[in-house]
Amino acid sequence: MAFFNRLIQKLTNPSPQPYDRQLLIVTFILMCVGMVIVASSSIPEGIALSADPFRFLKRQAFYLILCLVLLSGVVCIPMKRWYDYQGIILSLAFLGLIAVLIVGTEVNGAHRWLRLGPVNIQPSEFAKPAIIFFLASYLYRRQKEVIDTIKGFIKPLILLSAFSLLLLLQPDLGSTVVIVVIMMGMLFIADAKLISFVGIGVSLLAVLVALIMTSPYRMARVFGFLDPWADPFGRSYQLTQSLMAFGRGGWFGEGLGNSVQKLEYLPEAHTDFIMAILAEELGFVGVSLVIILEFYVVYKAFSIGKDALKQTFVFPGYVAIGIAIWFAFQIAVNIGAASGIAPTKGLTLPLVSYGGSSLITISLAIGLLLRIDYETRIATAKTVIKKVKRTKKVKLKETTGEADVQ
Repeated sequence: MAFFNRLIQKLTNPSPQPYDRQLLIVTFILMCVGMVIVASSSIPEGIALSADPFRFLKRQAFYLILCLVLLSGVVCIPMKRWYDYQGIILSLAFLGLIAVLIVGTEVNGAHRWLRLGPVNIQPSEFAKPAIIFFLASYLYRRQKEVIDTIKGFIKPLILLSAFSLLLLLQPDLGSTVVIVVIMMGMLFIADAKLISFVGIGVSLLAVLVALIMTSPYRMARVFGFLDPWADPFGRSYQLTQSLMAFGRGGWFGEGLGNSVQKLEYLPEAHTDFIMAILAEELGFVGVSLVIILEFYVVYKAFSIGKDALKQTFVFPGYVAIGIAIWFAFQIAVNIGAASGIAPTKGLTLPLVSYGGSSLITISLAIGLLLRIDYETRIATAKTVIKKVKRTKKVKLKETTGEADVQ
């Protein structure tokens, strides 16, 4: 009896931290690593733009403070609220993609940013969580239809096509591929029929090939990826400089702050190719540790999603699974592009690369994971408490019955 009483008391007060402490710690570590590498890699560009070597570090620090406030707020919002307002979130993301084509700021020939005073917002980053919310709610309402009929599988792809078209008009092929992978991955986890994936997969592959073949810019990227040393000062300049950074890093790197490629040799050193600078300064060991931490976040997201689905929290579970797919693919593409394994896509490394919109959406996703984990832990504790109380009652009845017999 004393054992059951202690167990009930422990479960009703689970712990001072009813959340995933490890996920939060790893998130903070990656944010700190990002601050250090952004500070190191952006000094030359900061001096060139405004004679301020810490121009990008100051902005990154501002974004991180904003992200921590956002993360704290998101953790306090029940997942039911996100489900109730997912339609509004999706509509706002869609309007943002339209607005960027009309009044967006052009940078390097692309309209991807909305200028709001001193801040640039990238709507394509906010489209990713919006798509996850939509598809998680759709699977909550229509999972049986998705499994049983091709119609249920195709319905969300209509919306995907609209978002993809707006992203391609910017143009932003990288974000388009990300939302396609997120949606297809979530439908696969939902047990959609394999034949549906075959047909849609072939169609998407044909569209991707057509997009590459009809765009000289994309063609140059693909051919540059296949043979970077054929034109090291032209179409493959960025990739060859990145590969040289990896080569110089060796096992332990040249030391923090000692990168040569960041001295205006490697474009976008503090954003898309931050892994190259990290490799040059911290070497194979530093890169490996960062990759392990990044994919630990992915593992945690999948685990949280799986635990939520076990508790029949369908919407939160699919949100966590969608976030895991998003993180995993974006990490793989960023590292692959920097190391020459994949074509350059212009995707940031989560929690490490410079960029306000990316940091904000990633922090939003981390906050959602912590909230889902919190709600799952509470539900699990309540379930165990009910089982323990039921067992206690049965044992009490058995004891009373034995006493009556005696």
